[in-house]
Amino acid sequence: MERTDLSQPAPERVDAARNRQRLLATAREMLTELGPDRITMDALAERSGLGKGTVFRRFKTRAGIFQALLDDGEYAFQERVLSGPPPLGPGAPPLERLIAYGKARVRFLIDHHDIARSALDGRQPVPARSQTPLSRMHIRMLLGQIDLGPADRDLLAVQLTAALDGPLLLYISSTELGQGEQDAERRLADGWQDIVRRVCRS
Repeated sequence: MERTDLSQPAPERVDAARNRQRLLATAREMLTELGPDRITMDALAERSGLGKGTVFRRFKTRAGIFQALLDDGEYAFQERVLSGPPPLGPGAPPLERLIAYGKARVRFLIDHHDIARSALDGRQPVPARSQTPLSRMHIRMLLGQIDLGPADRDLLAVQLTAALDGPLLLYISSTELGQGEQDAERRLADGWQDIVRRVCRS
């Protein structure tokens, strides 16, 4: 699988990179202290000591702040998929890798739930971050290695990707996770495995 653009960020000027790190560090502090609802463009500018123009140029929207925070976790997750131990990483049969990917993605999204929900930009026709490039690309690659007969693998990859990221972020609340995170993870992981096994039954 080729790397997505997550692993190849565009070069930044030294001052721009410094401002980015300052803004992200400030956003993490605010997230820990205040929760996601209190993080706004204006509040981040004031807390970081940088101008509002700098914040808007860097993130464009409030959702962009959370997209940038989520990217840090995405880099590490991508490395596990590309070069980590099997079955998530290379070396296992494609069906096992596909099941392992979904289960690991469920865990990742639960761990980053508040950030990921806040990264969804509802003003867009298809909300940003409702699906990740890595998910669709990786799922499509694994489907290509499984005997599915005449199935439309491109469409299946879109549908399976949607079964992971979007519904989990949109319909499972922080309250529900707080009342039974382990049970939610188990049910989602079991559901993913059931879907994949049924889809890949030749």
